[in-house]
Amino acid sequence: MTVLPDGVRHFPACLSPEEQRALLDDIRGVVQRAPLFTPRMPRTGKPMSVRMTNCGSLGWVTDKDRGYRYQATHPVTGAAWPPIPDRLTELWREYSDHPHPPEACLVNFYDETAKMGLHQDRDEETFDAPVLSISLGDACLFRIGEIERKGRTVPLRLESGDVLVLGGASRLRHHGVDRIYPGTSMLLKKEGRINLTLRRVTKPTR
Repeated sequence: MTVLPDGVRHFPACLSPEEQRALLDDIRGVVQRAPLFTPRMPRTGKPMSVRMTNCGSLGWVTDKDRGYRYQATHPVTGAAWPPIPDRLTELWREYSDHPHPPEACLVNFYDETAKMGLHQDRDEETFDAPVLSISLGDACLFRIGEIERKGRTVPLRLESGDVLVLGGASRLRHHGVDRIYPGTSMLLKKEGRINLTLRRVTKPTR
């Protein structure tokens, strides 16, 4: 049994197959309005192996010239991001244990070869709110590290319909995706994984 660090909460099989399909339909609607694009690393301009988009009042983007940031518009179309689907805000209310609503939902698509290196989610103004992640499609090997980049890591297999929360003492832990397990889910038409991460970006006003 994997022992998770304090502040990391894993809720396996939160979404039934029917709920997963309904949420996937919502995400397809998001992608129709805000097409997937390939983010690029700061300074080098190297493309990431995932494709992504966003929904919410803010969206996370990165490129060679301006680097990691949140902005209100799609970097390719210039249009405002579509709103976060109600199904996702309901999951936030149920599992985040945070009083304020999310402002951004990153939609990352991993094909069978995509990975995500160890990183921190620290481009937000406040770290009081957790990062809430929902997995759809093929399983992946997720890795949770320390606050510092070096140190031990904990592997965790995430399946379609799982919810994962990084908050509290683990809000700034490094984490990443080592690999995708192709063919482990029939949810998507093709092999791959969709990861949805809900975030609070700005400090709430009183």
